[in-house]
Amino acid sequence: MTAIVAVHGVGHYAAGHSPADVVDARSATWSKQLATGLGVTPEQIPLTYAYYAHHLHRNRPVSQGADPLDQLEYEHPEAADEIARWAESLDQGLDLGLPSVTAQGHLAVPLRQFVSVLAERLSLDGRLTRAFIALFFRDVALYLKHHEDPARIAAREEVAATIASTGARVVIAHSLGSVVTYEALHAHPELDVELLLTLGSPLALPHGVFDRLSPAPANGTGRRPAGVRRWVNLCDHGDIVAIPRPLKQRFPTVDLDLTDSIAPFDFHSAAPYLRSAAVAAAIAPFVETKR
Repeated sequence: MTAIVAVHGVGHYAAGHSPADVVDARSATWSKQLATGLGVTPEQIPLTYAYYAHHLHRNRPVSQGADPLDQLEYEHPEAADEIARWAESLDQGLDLGLPSVTAQGHLAVPLRQFVSVLAERLSLDGRLTRAFIALFFRDVALYLKHHEDPARIAAREEVAATIASTGARVVIAHSLGSVVTYEALHAHPELDVELLLTLGSPLALPHGVFDRLSPAPANGTGRRPAGVRRWVNLCDHGDIVAIPRPLKQRFPTVDLDLTDSIAPFDFHSAAPYLRSAAVAAAIAPFVETKR
């Protein structure tokens, strides 16, 4: 069986738990979710969870009781502009009719009001949407602070070390994890990966992600890591951070770029992606499926 490394996205920081305990617990959880989609037992999924969130949150106080959007604006004052640019990309892709709340790349209304409008247009729960947007842009800001930030380097080195130590030939990277993995594989071209599977990836997100990547895109195009033999990307139709679509517009060397209905009311979580038929089809050649 081929070893698999799974790289998590936003919101996976486990305060108060050792990295080793997090890796053990979540390796078991992600193996179970992949096994469900494949129709096999979790023991048939040789998966190791690459945990990097503790590097981003080291020495940061845990916020308590604050509204997530208020906390985001306090910690990252540039967040409103990044959210505005994201909203413009989202509007172009989904035709939400949001010009009344954005103007020239900036929010024309308070952040909380804007998110309420967005949730209404998407028929989403407003409270959960506020929490998700705050979580996503906080973790993105923590990782993409600047190119030589120690936390960014430590996160990508953690992912690279996990791939190297396990001898993994398959890497599954979700959400922000696809960004960390992309940079880790570029930083370590000696890593030989037969399949890179990115799920709900924001790699092409203008300004906030794409334009901050390392290595920097050339002429509007991102480069495939040298050690990756095959790259498959999957996003849900309703995934509001996996934009703009298709990813191949910005990363033309993606071999297969899929958009599917994964989970209509759970558009970005890892679990529905991992249990999906599309993911099962991608990794089945690397997994022993005999019962």
